[in-house]
Amino acid sequence: MAGGASTMPKQYTMVAGRPMIWHCLHALISMPALEQVFVVLSPNDTVWCDTHYLEFAPRLVVVRCGGATRAQSVSNGLRYVRNAVSSDDVRVLVHDAARPCITPALIERLINTVGDCEAGGLLALPLADTLKSASGGAAPTVRVTVPRDGLWQAQTPQLFPLGVLLTALEGAPEVTDESSAVEALGLSPQLVESESTNFKVTYPRDLALAELILRSRNNLTELA
Repeated sequence: MAGGASTMPKQYTMVAGRPMIWHCLHALISMPALEQVFVVLSPNDTVWCDTHYLEFAPRLVVVRCGGATRAQSVSNGLRYVRNAVSSDDVRVLVHDAARPCITPALIERLINTVGDCEAGGLLALPLADTLKSASGGAAPTVRVTVPRDGLWQAQTPQLFPLGVLLTALEGAPEVTDESSAVEALGLSPQLVESESTNFKVTYPRDLALAELILRSRNNLTELA
């Protein structure tokens, strides 16, 4: 995690009493529309412990085929899924373990909005802040103001047909999100408006916000 000194993989950082990845899995497993949830781990991951996630069995499948980059890990995971399902027609959701505040409602919105569209789609937020392009150096200055009209901030999950996404990633192995690879095929994924709470935990201060959001939801659930 940026700004931190811990060697613990980010996805196992504790937030609201659970590892960050647990909150993601809880939201995904709660969706009846998802037949299985695959966790792609590094072959050298020594932190994951199956017994901590028994409550998610049997729909949770752990795959130790992670690569050196995000795109490689997703591609390797997709190949495993394709062999498991023997079809390229199934739709797959790809989600970051560093977004622990994802909700079943947002996942359902994505699935229902995108449907069977070949181009797929992703959760995203229209940009609300003014953007500045900066000069380089130790003391950056504003180079130009970037118009924010039509700009969206990509999030996850991102939803695509398995065959389309695997082909896209094989042709664009250095992308930082799945939509970018699909766009390189000439397709236009659908933008599905998300919520600001579905942010990616990057800095230590983000953990405090995620903690607040998740504990608030738990309290509301307990009171319901």
